[in-house]
Amino acid sequence: MEISIFLARFWGSLFIILGLSSLGAKFLDRVIQYTDDKTITVSTGYITFLLGLVTVILNNIWVFDWRIVITILGWTTLIKGILKIGFPEHVHKQAQMFKNKQSLWAVIIFLFGAWLFWMGFK
Repeated sequence: MEISIFLARFWGSLFIILGLSSLGAKFLDRVIQYTDDKTITVSTGYITFLLGLVTVILNNIWVFDWRIVITILGWTTLIKGILKIGFPEHVHKQAQMFKNKQSLWAVIIFLFGAWLFWMGFK
């Protein structure tokens, strides 16, 4: 359970920061723009892949409680990393879907992060 708590705090903090950055500094807009450059997309894909892989290795827990959210997040991140490395043009197309509702996604990211962070201290 200690690893799950650490990962909840880590991912929660990360999503809180990303959500606030997306609201204030339009961070999500810049991330979407960066997907135009395949080199950046592939480079960040390796980081995304590693974050997902570490999360899956440390917390591959398939039980019906809050820890499954971290497991699903890990697998999703791992798959996203693979997609960014292998299919950067597909990632660019996907990113364009988020362009029109950036503020909504920023709030969702922030709230998800706040929930995860809270679960890490509960």
